[in-house]
Amino acid sequence: MKGLTEREKGFEAEFKLNQELRFRVAAHRNRLFGLWAAARLGLPADTEEAYAKTVVAADFEAPGDADVIEKVRTDLDKAGAAVTETELRAELERAAAEAGRQIA
Repeated sequence: MKGLTEREKGFEAEFKLNQELRFRVAAHRNRLFGLWAAARLGLPADTEEAYAKTVVAADFEAPGDADVIEKVRTDLDKAGAAVTETELRAELERAAAEAGRQIA
């Protein structure tokens, strides 16, 4: 029985580690996506990071990527730098791949 308990604890620790890694990659992806959007918005270099943080925070509003995409799309539309949903999703995927490379 002791071996089974230790194995269970090992699986729990691995699951926890994987969840933390997924969270870190998602947050970094959103930061990279926010930096891309800040450049498209033409924000000054000293405010790009602050804007990227607002994109990261937007991900906590609802499950999934829709809240992040909607925030960036709304901001780009207001600035007259409209992009399509396809472009936004493609950039988000590119940011996800880059975040995965940087964190792994």
